[in-house]
Amino acid sequence: MILKTILLSAMDLAQPTTPPAGVNTEGLADFLRKFFAPLFLVVVSVVALFFLFTREITRFVQFIILAVAIGVIFYVPNIIEVTAKAIAGALGITGG
Repeated sequence: MILKTILLSAMDLAQPTTPPAGVNTEGLADFLRKFFAPLFLVVVSVVALFFLFTREITRFVQFIILAVAIGVIFYVPNIIEVTAKAIAGALGITGG
């Protein structure tokens, strides 16, 4: 009886559901960009200064290349939206 209940609950959870109709994500990408971009710049600056003061030039160059690649994600317009739509499309979620 308990096993049957667990299996039925698991089957119910495995069924696809429709997203809630009242969720408004308008401007979410801009909010995230404005929130995380200054924090990102502070972290990059501190780590870059650390590498420069310890004279680890190779790690400094590697870090700057990685920081630029990650910075493109935050500063290029619509890249978050395009990525989110691509992920949603790959998962089979359709939207308006």
